[in-house]
Amino acid sequence: MKQTIVVAVITLIAGLGIGYFIGYGIGFEKSMLRQDQNGNGEQSETRTVSLYYYNADLDKDATGNVMCTRNGLVPVIRRISVTQTPIQDTVRLLLQGQLTQAERDHGISTEYPLEGLRLTGASLQNGKLTLSFDDPSNKTGGGSCRVGILWFQIEATALQFPEAREARFAPEELFQP
Repeated sequence: MKQTIVVAVITLIAGLGIGYFIGYGIGFEKSMLRQDQNGNGEQSETRTVSLYYYNADLDKDATGNVMCTRNGLVPVIRRISVTQTPIQDTVRLLLQGQLTQAERDHGISTEYPLEGLRLTGASLQNGKLTLSFDDPSNKTGGGSCRVGILWFQIEATALQFPEAREARFAPEELFQP
């Protein structure tokens, strides 16, 4: 009986969260090809992208322990200008860590931005995406739970693009416990 109640509560919370984000994303999808003015008064085409942040409430085991897995990733919908570098533009936007108060109120969090961390380039060959970063303050290190979540957020954000089937980071010393 107790397990049934716990499962029902977790299912309800997850359903409410997913419903909120699906509804939130629909408004953006309808305006996917909308023309916006940029700072120069010119028109620029935009597209929707997902930035993957973390909600620990969606990543707990039956006893309430945070699992530090991809299960806690939540897409947050944003619009970016259409450019030749959508993957880099999207990852850079993720690294800014700009969540709305409503998103934070729904349990979404991030440690981004990290002081000094910046994306310096990207290379895509045969579906393998290599993202290069500069981390002069060594902010991508830490405990395995923390660095895993930081890694998962970037990986999921980058892999939403169908041409990228695998993501790697350079230098390899980044995101190490």
